[in-house]
Amino acid sequence: MTDRRSAPLSLRKQPRQVRSNELVAAILTAATQVLAKEGARRFTTARVAERAGVSIGSLYQYFPNKAAILFRLQCDEWRRTVELLRDILEEAQKPPLERLRTLTHAFIRSECDEAAMRVALHDAAPLYRNAPEAREAKAPGDHAVQVFMREVLPEAPDAARTLAGNLITTTLGAAGKRFSESPRHPAEIEAYADALADMFCAYLEEIRRR
Repeated sequence: MTDRRSAPLSLRKQPRQVRSNELVAAILTAATQVLAKEGARRFTTARVAERAGVSIGSLYQYFPNKAAILFRLQCDEWRRTVELLRDILEEAQKPPLERLRTLTHAFIRSECDEAAMRVALHDAAPLYRNAPEAREAKAPGDHAVQVFMREVLPEAPDAARTLAGNLITTTLGAAGKRFSESPRHPAEIEAYADALADMFCAYLEEIRRR
């Protein structure tokens, strides 16, 4: 895929009326279907407009290019992931490592349930990976992990906590993507998530002992 990270990613205008919101929602629903079916390389604004039953001109009223549509889909995915992180990691009545185990299982299940979309969005990432908008969209998730790391590793230096958080989230994302590329049975998902959680918990316990 051509790397066009300089392409504008923001909506051309914000929908303010019910009809406009419905149009944007129809475009995004169609974009999800086209991306899941065709993949990132065959994703085009023309295919999305045709699927949504709207003119290409109507689509361009809101989305300046395909990168903007894909970025919106990715932001929606990041938003759901952040909600998952917060709901689990902020459940203070449970021990931290138990929360991490729960999060690992929930994330791997979600990766497998939405494998086609997740893989397609990963393939589209070069269009917006280094854009300021992408860093801003991911910031709430990064903050949730940082807060959790301060709780689970209160005596560790900031650098150690940052490294631990980055290693866990990077490993979780990469492992989840690779694992979900093939169809998986529930028992496989459970065993894989357990093994990942064991690894993460052992790593954090080792840092605690140092």
